[in-house]
Amino acid sequence: MQVQRVVLNSRPGNNGEPSPENFRLEQIHLTSDLEDGQVLVRTLYLSVDPYMRCRMNEDTGAGYLASWKLSECVDGGGVGVVESSRCSALTEGDVVTSFNWPWQTHAVMMGGGLQMVDPQMVDGHLSYFLGAVGMTGLTALLGVREKGHVTKGANQTMVVSGAAGACGSLAGQIGRLDGCAKVVGICGSDEKCKALVEDLGFSAAINYRSGDVSARLKETCPAGIDVYFDNVGGATSDAVIEQMNKGGHVILCGQISQYNKDVPYPPPLSDKTQEILQSRNITRERFMVLSYMSKAEAALSELSQLVKSAQIKVLETVVNGIENMGVAFCSMMKGGNVGKQIVKIPDRGKIPAR
Repeated sequence: MQVQRVVLNSRPGNNGEPSPENFRLEQIHLTSDLEDGQVLVRTLYLSVDPYMRCRMNEDTGAGYLASWKLSECVDGGGVGVVESSRCSALTEGDVVTSFNWPWQTHAVMMGGGLQMVDPQMVDGHLSYFLGAVGMTGLTALLGVREKGHVTKGANQTMVVSGAAGACGSLAGQIGRLDGCAKVVGICGSDEKCKALVEDLGFSAAINYRSGDVSARLKETCPAGIDVYFDNVGGATSDAVIEQMNKGGHVILCGQISQYNKDVPYPPPLSDKTQEILQSRNITRERFMVLSYMSKAEAALSELSQLVKSAQIKVLETVVNGIENMGVAFCSMMKGGNVGKQIVKIPDRGKIPAR
């Protein structure tokens, strides 16, 4: 079987900006002869995510993340369908997902490393298993629940940076559903601001590319900020933390503005911001969803119900074709996506509905 795959062609360097040329499309021969425990899968959707920037370096800076190797197939979140199986737990037609899915149109994988999913959980929107009802949704839901300390009736104000991205767009909606009186999103375009307010129910949105973020925060958060879901870091986070109330909580989820820089994770704060955290007794705890996987099954069930009942709305930016993986990744890193960035792999057969 001839299949296409994407390999890491070059590294951007610790302080370099990634480009589509860092990835290379290849055609290889894939055997369809399976060994015991293996399955042949056809890829339906692939995910590109900010954390992947770290994997492009020789050293990811994170013990739980392995670097991608030059001239070897790249991997990440993926969803596909089993075409043939020698794994007792999986049969032809099963829909499966994995965090370590190779960027290939077809792949032979060990069945034990795949999770079978029920398309009814997402009303057939299989890409949602990579976003709202997958790792991204878990990060948003458990991040708010475990680190945000949102209390119904407490009149809290939440601010979300990277609010029009995959995780931020969900976190803001969850904060509102859990009881925040006001949820304000920070993003990078007027189009995104409009989507946050009109489509997702945010109280207000701030375009950090135009105008003074600090001034707009004072306008939209007159009583100060109690909870900050931080996906961005840098100057944006400094501006938010400066206006946080005593006893507030920072959910340290991501720092995408810093990922192209050779700095430790999480990046160091300015002396001024650090002093504000200490003097106001504001918690700023790193959130790693992998530490809470014992709660994943219940959380995914809840996310499924929230999505199916339209209490949470899902935004996606979909690019077609495995040849566009590098373009999609680089666009996402520059904020070109609204909601979850997904790459759809054109299928030669019918996507299963079961």
